[in-house]
Amino acid sequence: MAKVVTFTNQKGGVGKTTTCASICGCLTELGKSVLAIDLDPQGNLSFSLGGDNALESYTMYNALKGQVELYDIIQHTEICDVAPADITLSAAELELTSVGREHILKEQIDSIADSYDYILIDTPPALSVLTINAYVASDWLVVPMIPEILSLQGFSQMKETIFAIKKYYNKMLEVRGILLNQYNSRLILTKEVEELAGMIAAQLETDVFDQKITTSVSIAEAPAHGKTINLYAPRSKSAKEFHKITREIFGITEK
Repeated sequence: MAKVVTFTNQKGGVGKTTTCASICGCLTELGKSVLAIDLDPQGNLSFSLGGDNALESYTMYNALKGQVELYDIIQHTEICDVAPADITLSAAELELTSVGREHILKEQIDSIADSYDYILIDTPPALSVLTINAYVASDWLVVPMIPEILSLQGFSQMKETIFAIKKYYNKMLEVRGILLNQYNSRLILTKEVEELAGMIAAQLETDVFDQKITTSVSIAEAPAHGKTINLYAPRSKSAKEFHKITREIFGITEK
């Protein structure tokens, strides 16, 4: 049975999609079978992993609407398997109104979970029905953020939603940790935000991950080439950082 992990933060621009894509690539290099589910109507994760989210293709919108099974939309790429999304997914917020709509994604994932070691979900920067579906279906949440006050505020506002999901829908949901992106230890603000993030993490009975991801041009360039950082610049500092954070998140020891 696959471990289901959602990357989430209602604040945009925190490196959520890049983090999810990069960790998919690292897990594949470690010999794991991985499915990446794109729940963001922008479709950036699909693009970053080499998926095809053309309008004639079936996407997560069709799966969530029950028009096809999740298995029917999965694409096989060089990096991992991808369940793509496109702009049509933005209609789901208005169209998914039936009783039990919070469990639609979980039911779809349960049907294919035995085929993978890990299923990673990228969510939109909003607490929508899509995000709630991801939380209900997940074992773990990973919260990427950058060392800025607004990024921290976005996570603080997520707490009530996480507590509600655990109480009413998914008692096993665990916040695996907070991942700091665009990290620069020389800045005073970085240290201050890191301390505040640690306080919020304690309230959720989790931690800030030891491994941080520093600012890098390579990380920004990789998606434009349809590659993850470990394929685009395998010997870079960023690639090494993502391999380390992947091992830390999933408890994979280095041989």
